[in-house]
Amino acid sequence: MKDIIIVGAGGFGREVEWLIERINFKCACKIWNVLGYADDAVEIGKKVGYTKVVCNTDELLSYTKATNVVIAIGNVNVRKKIYEKLSANVYLNFPNIIDPDAIVDNDVKLGIGNIVCAGTIATVNVNLGNFNIINLNCTLGHDDVLNDFVTIYPNANVSGCVIINDMVEIGTGTQIIQGKKIVSNVIIGAGAAVVKDVEEPGTYVGVPAKNIYGGK
Repeated sequence: MKDIIIVGAGGFGREVEWLIERINFKCACKIWNVLGYADDAVEIGKKVGYTKVVCNTDELLSYTKATNVVIAIGNVNVRKKIYEKLSANVYLNFPNIIDPDAIVDNDVKLGIGNIVCAGTIATVNVNLGNFNIINLNCTLGHDDVLNDFVTIYPNANVSGCVIINDMVEIGTGTQIIQGKKIVSNVIIGAGAAVVKDVEEPGTYVGVPAKNIYGGK
């Protein structure tokens, strides 16, 4: 078994713990040993999910035993800051965590630290960079590219040949038609329809999606 700590003791952290337990249940042998949670805002020792908070992120920096870490935080800015902090410790590894009921083609390219939740389908020649979260029941079409620190919330559909750059959040139920490009530092609101390239940072809502707040 491999030791693993979940960073983030919020709702999504508990969902990731459940995801890990699903992996263990579906496999012939138990792969992951969840040591607990790391969180900077929750008291150490507090029970969360099936386990408890065992440390904060500063304490993770002092680990001298090889330990796997999954950053279970939807906000892309917070997730990136935590990774930049923890990457200073060479003993920490960041595996990809993929639900056994996700359908991911064997040719999908994966970086590190990705989380793919139940019901998601990633078809052919999809390229996932690093530290992306693909939540429940999403679809990624052929030749999609997600760079780093992208969050796709539940029930979003990304058609083929879409390129999503760094630090992008795609809201629940969003639809992105084929061949579109989304620049870095963008939020797409829930239920939006992206029908043309997103060329400027900002927050986009509606059908079709329009920038309402301007750049970050």
